[in-house]
Amino acid sequence: MEAKVDFEELVAAHSRELYVDLWRLLGDDAEAQDALQDTYLRAWKGYEQLEADANTRAWLYAIAGNWARTLLQKRARGDGYSRDFIAALSDGRKGPGEQVAERERLIELHTAVMELPERQREAILMRKYQELEYAEIAAVLDCSEDSARANVYQGLKKLRQTLGEEVPV
Repeated sequence: MEAKVDFEELVAAHSRELYVDLWRLLGDDAEAQDALQDTYLRAWKGYEQLEADANTRAWLYAIAGNWARTLLQKRARGDGYSRDFIAALSDGRKGPGEQVAERERLIELHTAVMELPERQREAILMRKYQELEYAEIAAVLDCSEDSARANVYQGLKKLRQTLGEEVPV
């Protein structure tokens, strides 16, 4: 039987990528940092029941994704996008006209991604931004690899229908 990874090692190994995933889902730096801390608090509470051979990365992603969904459900909708998210993606080296056009394109992309069904949105973010394998996405979403692959495919297909053939995802 394999020995379970020390919890502190688990935190050290996955904090950056989990933070980035939470930031992409929530679109706000402070909220992503808080969500990461809440994720680890929840993980700590369930750590003793975790099997030694469990996929800890997928387990942490599942906890973080569930918590992000809870936060998104509680959040007031406002203007539908996070200014933090758009500002961080913008390229400050461009001229004012180019920055405005890029900002509008990013708002359109963010809005289209956020309008996707939840599983498709999460699958795309994990695959395209976190570079997770389909097996890991399947573990996080609690589905088969084929279903994870289908969620990414269907989500990208919807984005192409909404944004045109050149989806910058």
